[in-house]
Amino acid sequence: MAAVALFAACGDDGSSSGPEGGESSAVEESSSSIEVSSSSVNGDFGTGAGMTSSNSVDTSATVKADTTKIIYTLKPFDGPLSNPHKGFTVPTGGAWTFVPEFEYGPYGSLNNRAWDLVSYGSGYQQWNKLNPAKGVYDWTELEKLLNALAEHNMTYALRVLPYTPSFIKSDFPPQEDYDWTPPFVYEMGAKKIQIDLRGTEYHAYAPVWDDSIYIWAAKEFAKALAEKYDGDPRIEYIDVRTFGEWGEWHTSHMLGSVMPADSVLKDMLDYYASVFKKTQLVLPSNGFGDVYTHALNLGITKRDDGFIGIPGRPDTLLRAYNANLPTIAENIAGYRTMLTYDDLIPGGSQKWTAERWVDAITTAHLTYYVLDQDNDCGYYFYKDNKALADSMSKVIGYNFTVTRAELLTVAASTAGKSADTAVGNAATNTLSITVKNTGVAPCFFDVYLVAEFVDSTGKSLAQIGKTVRIPRGTFKDKSSQNFSFTYKVAEGSSNLATQSGVTVALSLYESEDAYKSGKNPTVRFDNDGLQGNNKLLLRK
Repeated sequence: MAAVALFAACGDDGSSSGPEGGESSAVEESSSSIEVSSSSVNGDFGTGAGMTSSNSVDTSATVKADTTKIIYTLKPFDGPLSNPHKGFTVPTGGAWTFVPEFEYGPYGSLNNRAWDLVSYGSGYQQWNKLNPAKGVYDWTELEKLLNALAEHNMTYALRVLPYTPSFIKSDFPPQEDYDWTPPFVYEMGAKKIQIDLRGTEYHAYAPVWDDSIYIWAAKEFAKALAEKYDGDPRIEYIDVRTFGEWGEWHTSHMLGSVMPADSVLKDMLDYYASVFKKTQLVLPSNGFGDVYTHALNLGITKRDDGFIGIPGRPDTLLRAYNANLPTIAENIAGYRTMLTYDDLIPGGSQKWTAERWVDAITTAHLTYYVLDQDNDCGYYFYKDNKALADSMSKVIGYNFTVTRAELLTVAASTAGKSADTAVGNAATNTLSITVKNTGVAPCFFDVYLVAEFVDSTGKSLAQIGKTVRIPRGTFKDKSSQNFSFTYKVAEGSSNLATQSGVTVALSLYESEDAYKSGKNPTVRFDNDGLQGNNKLLLRK
């Protein structure tokens, strides 16, 4: 006879406690009279405590039964732990990042182990390269980069820049060197003005940011970008980089250039939100005040690029965190540059210290952070700070740790039966676990939790209960949630839980289809026992 799988889920219970990671456990055996009951839910997990719903199983009877309880040993994972949709990035300028000739890449001659912590790539694209003519879009090089990252299980944080003063290195240099607004925009009549580069004797040109033709062209590009990439799993998030130098919504170095009114900025955010329905959008570093509020109301999160060097910048992201959105940051400069800072405030910049780096991550409740924005892809940073960086890979964003796991086997009553008849005829196996999010931020994507019986090779033998969906944003940082999975064995069938070599595996997927189609899970628990396929084997 076939086994029947039942499931029960319990709600968030921050006060519940079980053995924390690193504590030992033992097998407990007892014989007692208990009440056997079963319940099930539709597979979704909400935020209410004690969330269950009954199924058709009769739970009113109390039976005499033998019980065996196994308490599993839980220890923390030893080493750095990267996971999807959170963590650290380094500059990835193109698909060439992954060729052996690039010494700082993952296959380069320097054996740069900073890549062990990198979960997504980041960098900028030029508007004029992606949109070379009116109605013409060239995604060729971007596609190469996205595919190269995907082959290495990484996504990409996309920034399309209209302008950069970094390449104004002479008086009136070629405009295409620094102004990445497509030429056709000016040919259509968009205005530009002369600007002075602050601190130099150089002059150049810049768009009039609120020019109606410029605004139209920027929206047309946003529409094309959304049609191509909204919901693309290779894209982690997209910055709204329409205005100012580096698209950061300021003109600090461009004397004579003026940012648009807040009404224009809000209108652009409205437009992006109307065409991007799936991919997370990001307000650049200098979007503040009412514009910041407007962005949050649209579900657009905030980044800040002044970390470490400028005091108080992590606090600016708390509004996004409190709005239940992922927070994103870069430092004010590269790691080795920040080590040279004078630490004079006001008038100077704070230098990089380990304490400030940790404080930046924890205060802002960061989900995403640059490991280092220098072109060495974090090589020197990681070389100097390996142990610290490894430890913080389990702090940034979400971090799921199983803190309690117990398997209760309730054998069928042996009243009136021979010992041979009763062997292996367990009525129910109930797996109860507690999972804690020990990171500093919620998990901002749906997670699907699966429990299975597996053999000694890790091969799945049967699912225990049903798949649990944990909706995005509901598993808060520092909170714990309890889950219960029940596997009911019909009389006459063998009980997998009592068979030699059989144990329990836990898995976290990004979709239920991924599990059903036999793919490996992509989210890893912070527990010892992780297998090469990312499943967690529970050990007695």
